[in-house]
Amino acid sequence: MTRTSDTTAAAEIAAEPLVDLDIVDATLRAALDAGGEWAELFAEDRDSASVVLDEGRVEEMNSGRDRGVGIRVTAGEVTGYAHTSDLSAQGLAEAARTAAAVATRQPRGGTVDMMSLGGVALAEPRVAVLPASIGAERKVALLRTADDAARSAHEAITQVTARYGESRRRILVANTHGVCAADDQVRTLFSVGCVASGDGGLQTGRETVGYTVGWELFDDHDPAELAERAAQRAVTKLAARPAPSGEVPVVIARGGGGVLFHEACGHGLEADLVRKGASVFADRVGSQVAASGVTLVDDGTMGPEWGALAIDDEGHPTQRNELISDGVLTDYMWDWLRSRDEGRVPSGNGRRQSYTHLPMVRMTNTFVTNGDIDPADIIADTPWGVYVAHLGGGQVNTATGDFVFGMTESYLIEDGVITEPLREGNLIGNGPQVLLDIDALGNDFAMGSPGTCGKDGQGVPVGDGQPTLRVRALTVGGTAA
Repeated sequence: MTRTSDTTAAAEIAAEPLVDLDIVDATLRAALDAGGEWAELFAEDRDSASVVLDEGRVEEMNSGRDRGVGIRVTAGEVTGYAHTSDLSAQGLAEAARTAAAVATRQPRGGTVDMMSLGGVALAEPRVAVLPASIGAERKVALLRTADDAARSAHEAITQVTARYGESRRRILVANTHGVCAADDQVRTLFSVGCVASGDGGLQTGRETVGYTVGWELFDDHDPAELAERAAQRAVTKLAARPAPSGEVPVVIARGGGGVLFHEACGHGLEADLVRKGASVFADRVGSQVAASGVTLVDDGTMGPEWGALAIDDEGHPTQRNELISDGVLTDYMWDWLRSRDEGRVPSGNGRRQSYTHLPMVRMTNTFVTNGDIDPADIIADTPWGVYVAHLGGGQVNTATGDFVFGMTESYLIEDGVITEPLREGNLIGNGPQVLLDIDALGNDFAMGSPGTCGKDGQGVPVGDGQPTLRVRALTVGGTAA
């Protein structure tokens, strides 16, 4: 594929199927002829590039392309999978027969009907300017702008690392039930990390922005402003006091704690974990699992957020899935395999890292919806507690919901006022209990930073968010009494 400098040429590229549909049809039929009862072809063509500026020097400049096809075949309850970078008719037929051989060792005696694929609605990139059409020198210039801005923000800034990343992922999905769909996914990301040095030792601050958009990301997001915010975050933490320890009310800033609900609650609502008995939410549809007023949604249509997709990696349209409604568990997230077994319709949550991986149930953009309280009133109504501006990574046991998350930016609340910054501590609790203990929901909903969700060795882009909210009690793992 030739990289282009305008969106018209990009649309022409998108109009070319990754695999000729006659070959797709023949490949699927080969899988059925070899004993399969159902077959799926997943074709992917991914371009990616990144640049890292560290201490004013370009330390990394990477680009790559990966192109291939995965064939999934089922026979009864058994699934076979094979993948190949050989997109010829012969190479794909061989992969189809290999996948079928895994699913069944004996050819079936009868015939299996295959629905006609018809035509495929070929996707065009939903961006104004493809990042690949922009020269490397302009990308490096943005990184240098961020580096200069961060260092100029405060004399305490001693180290700056800035990163730019882009990706374009074209997919084609077809199966023997007549699904035939395509998507063209473009994502652009910019991140700045700063280290500040002072009497409080070394402290870090980071700011990241990323969306399913092209180069137009920088029409709305100034790298210099991102860098200044990252620098200020690091400098503020130099004067931080030790975080308290023990159980306290915790107010989580809008967009800053969505990862908690993604990890501690969202994974437990994925149908594969539910069916394995590895979810605390198993068999609880219709039960009150959260405080009244709490609604949790997963929405793959939420463009241009980081987890937005036109179709999932099984070819089904993404949709808005309300998982918890006014505190009541209403549904789980479904891929094709789990929905087939339960007589359900897929919810657009079948996702995979690449053509070399089998799909599984995954989140897209997961968030708690707005309440009706002014966030300032939530703070004023909290005599004592912790205000969390940003949560970091953590660990979760999906079977129990128990979690530990790092607080990368937090402050003390005293007499209804946000006061001193706190050194990084941990939030410790239980996801289902947090849902029940939310006692105030703000009206200032926002999505948080872009993320990559890891599950069973696969990573996919996701988004999360929430309004300002208060949990009546969470354990803070700090060092102060």
